[in-house]
Amino acid sequence: MKLIQTDKAPGAIGPYSQAFATNGLVYTSGQIPVDPANGEVPEGIAAQAEQSCKNVGAILEAAGSGFDRVIKTTCFLADMGDFAAFNEVYARYFVSKPARSCVAVKTLPKNVLCEIEAIAEV
Repeated sequence: MKLIQTDKAPGAIGPYSQAFATNGLVYTSGQIPVDPANGEVPEGIAAQAEQSCKNVGAILEAAGSGFDRVIKTTCFLADMGDFAAFNEVYARYFVSKPARSCVAVKTLPKNVLCEIEAIAEV
């Protein structure tokens, strides 16, 4: 088991890690749309989805993987009304169309609009 860490994605804001790799897979923690350069959260679902995808990508890269190797994602939305706009951004990154669950939740950390976690081959 190998701890995956990068400063190109936000650090954990609790007692967890950005990701772990084991048995040929990397498991990312959920990535909210915090810009690791300045700690800011962009406005709106499209910009937040974009930043969450970039954060997932940075962790995958640190693990020696990439979007094309993702086999499963779990996506959390604060409002299912954002589903279509979220999907537009998501589809540009996860072009291999991995298996996915997408659920609405009452609240996400920092009151963001979305969060994405991924499982990928290393």
